[in-house]
Amino acid sequence: MIRWRKGEVARVRREWPGAMELDVTLPEGECRALAYPSLVGRPEPGDAVLLNTTALAMGLGTGGYAMVVAVPDRLPEDPTGPGHLVKARYTPLQATVLGADEQDSPHHALLKDADSIDGMPVVIADLHSALPAILCGLYASAPGERPRVAYVMLDGGALPAWFSMSCAELRARDWLCGVVTVGQAFGGDVEAVTLHTGLLAARHVLRADVAIVTQGPGNLGTGTRWGFSGVSAGEAVNAAAVLAGRPVAALRVSEGDKRERHIGVSHHSLTAYGRVALAPAQVVVPELPGAFGALVREQARALAVRHELVGVPVDGLVEALRESPVRLSTMGRGLDEDLAYFLASAAAGRHAAALRA
Repeated sequence: MIRWRKGEVARVRREWPGAMELDVTLPEGECRALAYPSLVGRPEPGDAVLLNTTALAMGLGTGGYAMVVAVPDRLPEDPTGPGHLVKARYTPLQATVLGADEQDSPHHALLKDADSIDGMPVVIADLHSALPAILCGLYASAPGERPRVAYVMLDGGALPAWFSMSCAELRARDWLCGVVTVGQAFGGDVEAVTLHTGLLAARHVLRADVAIVTQGPGNLGTGTRWGFSGVSAGEAVNAAAVLAGRPVAALRVSEGDKRERHIGVSHHSLTAYGRVALAPAQVVVPELPGAFGALVREQARALAVRHELVGVPVDGLVEALRESPVRLSTMGRGLDEDLAYFLASAAAGRHAAALRA
């Protein structure tokens, strides 16, 4: 299940908040490795490191790093301060964090009986790569003062929010007012036990006007109807609705994916919104041109049984997407290789901006 290796840090390649990318020398050659200093301490050149090389050996795209498990000759200091939530529970790297909803939190009283997010728009998408595109559409379309937007990260993909370079850059550029990590995910500005308390924290702790909910980087799929981590998008619709929010469903749309099940409206969206989501949402259908746009509209009609389909024009959104402060990429395809995907996400952001108008 795990491929273990011992190595020596050759150099630090680059850093971003919460993560370090390293070159590590192994008996069989150098490899690229990732360390989370909050978990294992700060590796330096010359340090011996213990690695998990499983994802690297499998050739995974998003997760294709060796992961630093420990710097055994220079262990970090014991943690100090409050925090009793254990995340990544019962794994060798389980960690304690201070949850906004736990008793020792300064926000506990605020969240104890909180039961509503006050009609806040909650944009829900399948893939983490939708996050910057949704923000591009939202900010390009928001009238007046820029809204405060929080990202609520589910635990279907990466568990550490630190893995996402996009999150780090979007926070640095003030495109996000904060990141909330829920379930087993951790490393956000705010920690929460469930998606429900995560949404409540986004609204009442971070004072967000809009929340965006996706899994972290590293979507898991099996090519089966139900075996994909994005089913959580349907559950997010239910959570937003039960908390008196306004769920906005972003469709996963592709013209560049070679897999038939993802051409047009992905079967992920059709299953998550059509079968898992029991509460109604506003499903944003981008008004794409030509035969492909007609295909998307036809496929989306299957969701009209429970949801409200909202056609949203995409004029001006290409320009907004090209101004993204982070690189746009989904499944290895950039903006020009799968423009429809990013336009669909940006259209959901545009609609969320209209809900605030």
